[in-house]
Amino acid sequence: MTATHTGPVHTARQGWATGLTAFAAVMLCLAGLLSLFRGIMAIAEDDVFVTTPNYIFEFDLTTWGWIHLVLGAFAMIVSAGLLRMAMWARVTGIAIASLVIIANFLSLPYYPVWSVIMITMSGFIIWALCVVQPGGNLYDLSGERQPR
Repeated sequence: MTATHTGPVHTARQGWATGLTAFAAVMLCLAGLLSLFRGIMAIAEDDVFVTTPNYIFEFDLTTWGWIHLVLGAFAMIVSAGLLRMAMWARVTGIAIASLVIIANFLSLPYYPVWSVIMITMSGFIIWALCVVQPGGNLYDLSGERQPR
């Protein structure tokens, strides 16, 4: 005899997709929060960061602070949309994480170890957002997919 399932069938792929989206949302929120703090540090105290003479992408540290502050704020807003698994949040999250990678690459001489950590973290965020399948809602803990 064969068993018939009356409820939705949950596959391992759906579980991975939900987990990757949650991972991307939390990591993007964390990256945004840390970028926000980094921006505040650069704006408030320019002597926190090491300056490198003759750097080709040389900007004022206050400018870098504002760039990181704005990127961090946007990343935190988009992470809330990722918890709803909204397509706009996935696309925007990939764009924000890409901009975070570029901003941290350009500010490598000012804070090298932290820039490498943020570049790696943003790479994982982009990977997670590209792999996950659309649909569902992370707030729905029942595990059932909502019809569109």
